[in-house]
Amino acid sequence: MEKITSRKNTFIARLRTLSADGGERRNAGAFVCDGLKLLGEAEENGAEILSVLWKEGGAAGRSDCPVQYIAPAELFDYASAMKNSPGPLFTVRVRRPDTAGAVGNAIILENVQDPGNVGTVLRTASAFGIGAVVLTGDCADLYSPKTVRATMGAIFRQRVLRLEREELSAWLEENGLPLYGAALTRTARDVRELDITRAAVAVGSEGHGLSAELLALCRGEIIIPMDARSESLNAAVAASVLMWEMNRDKH
Repeated sequence: MEKITSRKNTFIARLRTLSADGGERRNAGAFVCDGLKLLGEAEENGAEILSVLWKEGGAAGRSDCPVQYIAPAELFDYASAMKNSPGPLFTVRVRRPDTAGAVGNAIILENVQDPGNVGTVLRTASAFGIGAVVLTGDCADLYSPKTVRATMGAIFRQRVLRLEREELSAWLEENGLPLYGAALTRTARDVRELDITRAAVAVGSEGHGLSAELLALCRGEIIIPMDARSESLNAAVAASVLMWEMNRDKH
C-alpha cells in the first residue's frame, strides 16, 4: 500500500475538491465518505468503491478496493472534511437513479437546504421502509460530506430520486400515489384522520414551507397536531413523524 506524505499529492487534492465542490462531484460522478461504518455499508450494499485512504494510527479495517493509500494523521486530517476522523476516507461512484419498479409510498422534500435534515430523512425512510425519497427544488446536495454522514449508511440502501416539479406529477401518477402536503393552513387536516400508508407526502423548508406550485399538485393538506405554543417542527422531525404514519399498517 502506497504511503502519501505531501499535501501537494494529486490524490489528496482530489479528495479535498470532491468534498468541497458539488459541481466537481457531479462532473466526476463520485463522492467522498468517511469512516469504517460507511465503508462497511457501501461494500455490503454493492457500491462501487473507487479509492481508500487509511490514517496511520486510525481505525483498522480492510477493503477489496484495488486503489488504497495510507497517510500520516496530520495529512489525513488535512484531506478530511470531518474533524478528528479515525478514517478511512474513501470515494464512491454515484449510482444511477433507481427508477425501475413501482413504489408503495414516498416522502417528498422541497427546498430543504440543511444537509443534516436531508440525510436524517434518508436514514428514517430506510428504517421505516419508505419506497422512495424524492428531492425537488433547491435541496441540499445529496452527496455532500455532511449529508452522507447524516444518512448513517442509508444513502447506500434507500431509493432516492431527484425530480423537477414538472416531472413529479407524472411520476406520482405512474406510481398511483396521491400527494398530500404538510402545511400550516386552516384547511389542513389532522394527519391521524387520513390513511397515508399508500401515498406521497411533501415537506417543505422550515422557513417557507411548500411552494404554491407544489401545493397545487396536492390532493389535500395535512398537519401534525402539536401544542399551540409551538410554531412548527424541524423539517426532518416533521418528515419522520409523517413517515411513521405512512408506516402505520406495519406497527
